[in-house]
Amino acid sequence: MTNKISVRMPPDIQSVTVGGHQVVFIDDFLTEPELMLAAASESKFLPCPGFDQKKGYPGIRATAPAEYSNALVELVDPLIKLNFQVPEHLDLRKSECEFSLTTVAPDGLGMMQRTPHFDSVSPHHMAVLLYLCGPEHGGTGFYRHVATGIQRVTPENCRHYSDVYCEELREADPSPRYFDDSDQRFTFLGMMPARFNRLVLYPGSLLHSACINPSIGICDDPRKGRLTVNTFFDF
Repeated sequence: MTNKISVRMPPDIQSVTVGGHQVVFIDDFLTEPELMLAAASESKFLPCPGFDQKKGYPGIRATAPAEYSNALVELVDPLIKLNFQVPEHLDLRKSECEFSLTTVAPDGLGMMQRTPHFDSVSPHHMAVLLYLCGPEHGGTGFYRHVATGIQRVTPENCRHYSDVYCEELREADPSPRYFDDSDQRFTFLGMMPARFNRLVLYPGSLLHSACINPSIGICDDPRKGRLTVNTFFDF
């Protein structure tokens, strides 16, 4: 045991195409992922911003170790620029790395938590997600909005998408569930399954949602629940 959080080298970088957009993933990302589980078990989790208003991430978060953050940046910065056509001269901006656990039951979700969402309209905003749970906890689903045909929200189409989406919410409340399939408003394009120690990278402007198994995924125990580490990169 090295007792140090580090990336397995060389990384096995793979990619798939979902709805014409690239999603990159690396399996067996950390050499000793159990160290992250131990860190999460010792961390103080707090509700996410907007929790009481039923907005944003439906659960609790805690700061991940700085060792993980440093190891992530060293690999992911050049990886994103190479695979997602980010100009070399752009500087990196990165969010804090946070452990995340889903804790809200489906009937407690706010309207916007019941549908696919996007993180940013920035063309170089990337979501970087490390799964510290197994495939029984679902994965990340990607979607197309039926009325507009939009899969990726951009500065050019954001206003149109938002207008149509908000009108749909006014017409009828979405079902109180974690979104994981097609309905009359969104078409399911594909899913990146959860796998323990799998890192996933995708543009945050894609319409997506966490596919969650409520029977086991609504849990505040890091060793039993849907534990992930969430980070956002922008350039």
